[in-house]
Amino acid sequence: MRDVIQKMLKAEAEAKRIVAEAETEAERIRTETRRQAQQLLDQSRAEARAEADRIAGEASRRSEDERQAAIAHAAETIEAGLRMDEQLRTRAVEGIVRCVCGST
Repeated sequence: MRDVIQKMLKAEAEAKRIVAEAETEAERIRTETRRQAQQLLDQSRAEARAEADRIAGEASRRSEDERQAAIAHAAETIEAGLRMDEQLRTRAVEGIVRCVCGST
């Protein structure tokens, strides 16, 4: 009977050791899994940030191109409106001279 009790105590101690080892291993696995998940999250955020920066840069370049095109178009329109033929130029000069000299 004593042998049976000692074997049971040894078996119980072995079972406790196995459970403790399993708990330790489970905690190690959980810790490693959390670390890997955090790495994936950080990597995903960095990739998303880089993609957003790329898209914003591209949009900014397109916007600047459109702005420059609008400015060029406006300049062309203004220049076209400012072109004077000889008769118009003569009348403008005569008007300016009258205005400056004070005659009507």
